[in-house]
Amino acid sequence: MSTSPATPLWLQGRDAVVAAAAPGDWREEAPDYHLSHTVMPGQRSTRHAPDSLEAIVESIVQVFEMEVSHKKDPKTWVSMVTERFRTNVNGGPWASAQDIVDRGSYNILIGDSIFYSPGGESFESSHHIFHTAFPEGFYWEVLEVLSPPPVVAFKWRHWGSYTGEYKGFRPSGETIEMFGMSVAKVSDDLKLVEVEHYYDPNSFLAQLTGGCPVAHGS
Repeated sequence: MSTSPATPLWLQGRDAVVAAAAPGDWREEAPDYHLSHTVMPGQRSTRHAPDSLEAIVESIVQVFEMEVSHKKDPKTWVSMVTERFRTNVNGGPWASAQDIVDRGSYNILIGDSIFYSPGGESFESSHHIFHTAFPEGFYWEVLEVLSPPPVVAFKWRHWGSYTGEYKGFRPSGETIEMFGMSVAKVSDDLKLVEVEHYYDPNSFLAQLTGGCPVAHGS
Protein backbone atom coordinates (compact mmCIF):
# COMPACT_ATOMS: atom_id res chain seq x y z
CA MET A 1 0.00 0.00 0.00
CA SER A 2 1.57 3.29 -1.10
CA THR A 3 1.47 6.32 1.17
CA SER A 4 1.92 10.06 0.87
CA PRO A 5 2.75 12.72 3.46
CA ALA A 6 -1.00 13.32 3.79
CA THR A 7 -1.81 9.67 4.53
CA PRO A 8 -2.96 9.25 8.16
CA LEU A 9 -0.64 7.17 10.32
CA TRP A 10 -3.13 4.30 10.78
CA LEU A 11 -3.31 3.89 7.00
CA GLN A 12 0.46 3.81 6.54
CA GLY A 13 0.78 0.21 7.68
CA ARG A 14 1.81 -1.67 10.79
CA ASP A 15 5.53 -0.93 10.52
CA ALA A 16 4.88 2.82 10.36
CA VAL A 17 2.67 2.70 13.45
CA VAL A 18 5.28 0.68 15.35
CA ALA A 19 7.99 3.16 14.37
CA ALA A 20 5.88 6.16 15.45
CA ALA A 21 5.07 4.76 18.91
CA ALA A 22 6.81 6.03 22.02
CA PRO A 23 8.96 3.53 23.97
CA GLY A 24 6.56 3.76 26.90
CA ASP A 25 3.57 2.71 24.79
CA TRP A 26 4.53 -0.97 24.78
CA ARG A 27 3.54 -3.65 27.25
CA GLU A 28 7.08 -5.00 27.03
CA GLU A 29 8.95 -3.91 23.91
CA ALA A 30 8.19 -3.05 20.31
CA PRO A 31 7.01 -6.16 18.42
CA ASP A 32 9.14 -7.74 15.71
CA TYR A 33 7.29 -8.69 12.53
CA HIS A 34 10.20 -9.96 10.45
CA LEU A 35 8.47 -13.34 9.97
CA SER A 36 5.49 -11.55 8.43
CA HIS A 37 7.87 -10.10 5.85
CA THR A 38 9.93 -13.24 5.20
CA VAL A 39 7.65 -16.25 5.81
CA MET A 40 4.08 -15.05 5.33
CA PRO A 41 4.37 -13.96 1.65
CA GLY A 42 5.17 -17.52 0.58
CA GLN A 43 2.28 -19.02 2.56
CA ARG A 44 -0.60 -16.66 1.87
CA SER A 45 -3.31 -17.63 -0.59
CA THR A 46 -4.14 -14.15 -1.89
CA ARG A 47 -2.27 -11.34 -3.57
CA HIS A 48 -3.90 -7.90 -3.34
CA ALA A 49 -3.04 -4.98 -5.59
CA PRO A 50 -1.48 -2.03 -3.73
CA ASP A 51 -4.14 0.50 -2.66
CA SER A 52 -6.94 -1.98 -3.33
CA LEU A 53 -9.73 -2.11 -0.76
CA GLU A 54 -8.55 -5.60 0.21
CA ALA A 55 -5.02 -4.36 0.88
CA ILE A 56 -6.29 -1.40 2.91
CA VAL A 57 -8.61 -3.55 5.03
CA GLU A 58 -5.86 -6.08 5.67
CA SER A 59 -3.47 -3.31 6.73
CA ILE A 60 -5.97 -1.70 9.10
CA VAL A 61 -6.71 -5.02 10.80
CA GLN A 62 -2.99 -5.75 11.12
CA VAL A 63 -2.50 -2.40 12.86
CA PHE A 64 -5.46 -3.14 15.13
CA GLU A 65 -4.14 -6.58 16.08
CA MET A 66 -0.70 -5.16 16.81
CA GLU A 67 -2.07 -2.41 19.02
CA VAL A 68 -4.42 -4.55 21.12
CA SER A 69 -1.68 -7.15 21.57
CA HIS A 70 1.27 -4.90 22.36
CA LYS A 71 0.21 -1.35 23.33
CA LYS A 72 -0.92 -1.13 26.93
CA ASP A 73 -3.04 2.04 26.83
CA PRO A 74 -6.06 2.34 24.48
CA LYS A 75 -5.44 6.09 24.35
CA THR A 76 -2.41 5.34 22.16
CA TRP A 77 -4.30 3.08 19.74
CA VAL A 78 -4.61 4.87 16.40
CA SER A 79 -6.51 2.14 14.53
CA MET A 80 -9.86 2.86 16.20
CA VAL A 81 -12.15 5.52 17.61
CA THR A 82 -11.24 4.34 21.09
CA GLU A 83 -14.05 5.92 23.08
CA ARG A 84 -16.69 4.40 20.76
CA PHE A 85 -15.04 1.12 19.83
CA ARG A 86 -16.69 -2.19 20.58
CA THR A 87 -16.35 -5.76 19.28
CA ASN A 88 -18.01 -9.14 19.66
CA VAL A 89 -17.81 -12.72 18.43
CA ASN A 90 -20.70 -14.70 16.96
CA GLY A 91 -23.32 -12.28 18.28
CA GLY A 92 -22.06 -12.52 21.86
CA PRO A 93 -21.61 -9.71 24.39
CA TRP A 94 -19.90 -6.51 23.30
CA ALA A 95 -16.41 -5.69 24.56
CA SER A 96 -14.85 -2.22 24.69
CA ALA A 97 -11.23 -1.22 24.18
CA GLN A 98 -10.76 -1.22 27.94
CA ASP A 99 -12.28 -4.71 28.15
CA ILE A 100 -9.59 -5.90 25.75
CA VAL A 101 -6.91 -4.47 28.03
CA ASP A 102 -8.46 -5.91 31.17
CA ARG A 103 -9.39 -9.36 29.87
CA GLY A 104 -7.07 -9.96 26.92
CA SER A 105 -7.72 -9.97 23.21
CA TYR A 106 -7.43 -13.76 22.85
CA ASN A 107 -9.84 -14.32 25.74
CA ILE A 108 -12.42 -12.03 24.16
CA LEU A 109 -12.01 -13.24 20.59
CA ILE A 110 -12.12 -16.94 21.49
CA GLY A 111 -14.68 -16.85 24.29
CA ASP A 112 -15.86 -19.84 26.29
CA SER A 113 -15.12 -23.18 24.66
CA ILE A 114 -14.88 -26.82 25.72
CA PHE A 115 -11.27 -26.52 24.54
CA TYR A 116 -10.37 -23.22 26.24
CA SER A 117 -11.47 -21.34 29.35
CA PRO A 118 -10.81 -17.59 29.10
CA GLY A 119 -11.76 -17.09 32.73
CA GLY A 120 -8.69 -19.03 33.77
CA GLU A 121 -6.24 -17.01 31.67
CA SER A 122 -4.83 -13.50 31.98
CA PHE A 123 -3.90 -11.25 29.07
CA GLU A 124 -0.28 -12.37 29.40
CA SER A 125 -0.91 -16.10 29.87
CA SER A 126 -3.32 -16.30 26.95
CA HIS A 127 -0.79 -14.72 24.60
CA HIS A 128 1.92 -17.03 25.91
CA ILE A 129 -0.24 -20.10 25.20
CA PHE A 130 -0.77 -19.29 21.53
CA HIS A 131 2.70 -17.87 20.89
CA THR A 132 4.09 -21.13 22.29
CA ALA A 133 1.85 -23.23 20.02
CA PHE A 134 2.80 -21.20 16.92
CA PRO A 135 6.44 -20.14 17.43
CA GLU A 136 6.90 -19.63 13.68
CA GLY A 137 4.03 -17.12 13.52
CA PHE A 138 0.25 -17.18 13.23
CA TYR A 139 -0.64 -15.20 10.14
CA TRP A 140 -3.79 -13.48 8.93
CA GLU A 141 -4.97 -12.40 5.50
CA VAL A 142 -8.05 -10.92 3.89
CA LEU A 143 -9.55 -13.28 1.33
CA GLU A 144 -12.34 -11.09 -0.03
CA VAL A 145 -14.02 -7.78 0.75
CA LEU A 146 -17.77 -7.97 0.23
CA SER A 147 -18.81 -4.36 0.90
CA PRO A 148 -17.10 -0.96 0.99
CA PRO A 149 -16.99 1.58 3.85
CA PRO A 150 -18.64 2.62 6.05
CA VAL A 151 -19.74 -1.00 6.73
CA VAL A 152 -17.00 -3.33 5.51
CA ALA A 153 -17.76 -7.04 5.38
CA PHE A 154 -14.81 -9.29 4.62
CA LYS A 155 -13.74 -12.93 4.65
CA TRP A 156 -10.42 -13.91 6.19
CA ARG A 157 -7.98 -16.75 6.82
CA HIS A 158 -5.78 -17.29 9.90
CA TRP A 159 -3.02 -19.92 9.77
CA GLY A 160 0.25 -21.14 11.22
CA SER A 161 2.48 -24.18 11.70
CA TYR A 162 1.56 -26.03 14.88
CA THR A 163 5.13 -26.77 16.02
CA GLY A 164 4.91 -25.85 19.71
CA GLU A 165 3.01 -27.32 22.63
CA TYR A 166 -0.57 -26.21 23.33
CA LYS A 167 -1.58 -26.60 26.99
CA GLY A 168 0.18 -29.96 27.32
CA PHE A 169 -0.81 -31.30 23.90
CA ARG A 170 2.07 -32.29 21.63
CA PRO A 171 2.27 -30.39 18.34
CA SER A 172 1.39 -32.09 15.07
CA GLY A 173 3.69 -29.94 12.94
CA GLU A 174 0.81 -29.41 10.54
CA THR A 175 -0.49 -26.12 9.19
CA ILE A 176 -3.58 -25.15 11.17
CA GLU A 177 -6.10 -22.99 9.33
CA MET A 178 -9.08 -20.99 10.53
CA PHE A 179 -11.58 -19.19 8.31
CA GLY A 180 -14.15 -16.57 9.22
CA MET A 181 -15.97 -13.39 8.32
CA SER A 182 -16.03 -9.98 9.98
CA VAL A 183 -18.20 -6.89 9.64
CA ALA A 184 -16.53 -3.61 10.55
CA LYS A 185 -18.09 -0.20 10.86
CA VAL A 186 -15.54 2.52 10.22
CA SER A 187 -15.40 6.30 10.57
CA ASP A 188 -15.06 8.68 7.64
CA ASP A 189 -11.27 8.54 8.03
CA LEU A 190 -11.30 4.71 8.17
CA LYS A 191 -10.79 4.16 11.88
CA LEU A 192 -12.52 1.14 13.38
CA VAL A 193 -15.69 1.90 15.35
CA GLU A 194 -17.29 -1.54 15.66
CA VAL A 195 -16.21 -5.03 14.60
CA GLU A 196 -18.28 -8.22 14.63
CA HIS A 197 -16.46 -11.51 14.04
CA TYR A 198 -18.07 -14.76 12.90
CA TYR A 199 -16.15 -18.04 13.00
CA ASP A 200 -16.05 -21.41 14.78
CA PRO A 201 -13.39 -21.32 17.54
CA ASN A 202 -14.06 -24.95 18.46
CA SER A 203 -13.10 -26.13 14.98
CA PHE A 204 -9.79 -24.30 15.32
CA LEU A 205 -9.03 -25.40 18.88
CA ALA A 206 -9.96 -29.02 18.18
CA GLN A 207 -7.06 -29.14 15.71
CA LEU A 208 -4.68 -28.25 18.55
CA THR A 209 -6.02 -30.89 20.94
CA GLY A 210 -6.83 -33.75 18.60
CA GLY A 211 -10.49 -33.15 19.38
CA CYS A 212 -9.93 -33.75 23.07
CA PRO A 213 -11.19 -31.04 25.46
CA VAL A 214 -8.31 -29.33 27.22
CA ALA A 215 -7.56 -31.10 30.46
CA HIS A 216 -3.77 -30.94 30.51
CA GLY A 217 -3.58 -27.27 31.48
CA SER A 218 -6.71 -26.98 33.59
